Amino acid sequence: MGQRATSALVFVPPLLVVLLLGLPWIAIALAALAAVGAWETFRILDRAGLPGLPILGSALAAAVVLAAASPEDLADRAALALGIGIVLAAVGAFARPDPRDGLRAWIATVFGASYVGLLGSIARLGIVAPAVPAGAPLAIVGAERGWILLLVLTVWAYDTGAYLIGRRFGRDHFLVSLSPSKTYQGLAGGLVAATIVAAILLVALGQSPLGGFVLGPLTGLAAQAGDLAESMLKRAGGVKDSGALIPGHGGVLDRIDSFLFAAPVLTLYVVAVLR
Repeated sequence: MGQRATSALVFVPPLLVVLLLGLPWIAIALAALAAVGAWETFRILDRAGLPGLPILGSALAAAVVLAAASPEDLADRAALALGIGIVLAAVGAFARPDPRDGLRAWIATVFGASYVGLLGSIARLGIVAPAVPAGAPLAIVGAERGWILLLVLTVWAYDTGAYLIGRRFGRDHFLVSLSPSKTYQGLAGGLVAATIVAAILLVALGQSPLGGFVLGPLTGLAAQAGDLAESMLKRAGGVKDSGALIPGHGGVLDRIDSFLFAAPVLTLYVVAVLR
């Protein structure tokens, strides 16, 4: 828990500053995180026997985030730019003497960029989020910041609830091949915490709290899946942490793994149900 507290002290102030600035600064910050997270991903993939093109892949990951944050009238151009990135990854892989190595490099590069590029869904959430009614408690921060704040706090609530309940009451483990510390009791505790926080923030955004009973579990389960996906990646590469950005606390990918899956799920919910 001490590591979580220290990480919060390091990451929360910059997060609050970026949220206050709003788009496009949110997108720029996310693109920078994606580039670093992708670099860490390519390092792990290389150790797992899937060497990619890290420079191109990291740039492509940042481009994916910026494309997700692009206005509607630029969406087609952004999609075409991403297609060009996939083409460039293939061309870069041509330099590998063995075609099988080239294919692995191409697949690893596109995968790494797409995987970390899911972070762009956070910016997309701010763009597609429904308006906050004038009388709602979070009307002062607006839809863009308010819905991103809902995502961040719901994911953090799941992580904290799962950790505290799992540590105190955890007995029945699941998916020990990926993460030996995960328990069903912790999962349940995290989902309850995520549901409560999601319901409170939905009210603050002028929405029905009943949506929290859907949005909380969906976001919590997606966050857990994101954590397990990174665990699978690290185990395949034989590494404990994705990097050493903060000594003793891992890398960027270790901090954003839950959001990579939770952000697109929450964004899809908003688009499909609330718009």
